Amino acid sequence: MTTEANGASLRPALIRCAFWIAAAAAFGGFLWLRRGPEPAQQYLAGYLIELSLSVDNLFVFTLVFERFAIEPARQHRVLFWGIVGAVVMRTVLILAGVEAIARLHWLLYVFGALILATGARLALSSAPQAGFDPADNAVLRFLMRHIPMTAESSGARFFSRMNGRLAATPLLVALIVLETADLVFAIDSIPAVVAVTRDAFIATASNVFAILGLRSLYLVVSGAMRHFRFLRAGLSAVLIFIGARMLAEPWVRLPTSATLGVIGGILGAAIAASYFMKRDSHSGLGRGQDFQGPKTR
Repeated sequence: MTTEANGASLRPALIRCAFWIAAAAAFGGFLWLRRGPEPAQQYLAGYLIELSLSVDNLFVFTLVFERFAIEPARQHRVLFWGIVGAVVMRTVLILAGVEAIARLHWLLYVFGALILATGARLALSSAPQAGFDPADNAVLRFLMRHIPMTAESSGARFFSRMNGRLAATPLLVALIVLETADLVFAIDSIPAVVAVTRDAFIATASNVFAILGLRSLYLVVSGAMRHFRFLRAGLSAVLIFIGARMLAEPWVRLPTSATLGVIGGILGAAIAASYFMKRDSHSGLGRGQDFQGPKTR
């Protein structure tokens, strides 16, 4: 793919990405005006957490598309339906999680311990894709035993005819892997947003806005992911902080504004460190390195 083609495909993605970020910020402003600063700060903290944790989803997108040879022209269809499924699934999980904590308060500490463990695992893993094989998926293996599948692409369709029988195309296989991978991410990330708000509406809104911008975010940063080398450490620090805050809640009440400041400060420092240290080492985007779009085969 040429640099001109990259630039042409990048501009609409940048516009869409900016639109979703602006929409998320506008919704936070609406909450501030209608319900006050506390709900708005809870929403913004949850949005920052979910948007940051989406970085792992972006790595998985890249691996899945490469593994199943999904061309960039077909990726948007998989991403669209994957995001629709993620919105529905996460909404159900958030509502269930908030209701469970309201009925069983001790689950708060279970969630706190889970978040701490996730943060520690993130810090200790060498790379977000380490050990992840898109084809090594229990749901996919089950479907392969019961549904005919073809390795040949069939345009933008999820099913095609193979020897007179309906068969799943690589697009459907990629969609299945993305949805099951997002379920794993949701189990890790939803307790984090529940840690900053018990309001099901606010928790759901923060997730939905983070997910809706995910497709555009992937198209913008997929070629530059390797340059954010300190972001993973920043995410780990955020999760450890959130988990510790959750476990210490009976004794230490940290204001939401302080929580939001800590989260923003950690992520801002991680991104700034990645940018300036890459620039100083003459290997980052700060030195005019071209954007490289999603890889093709």
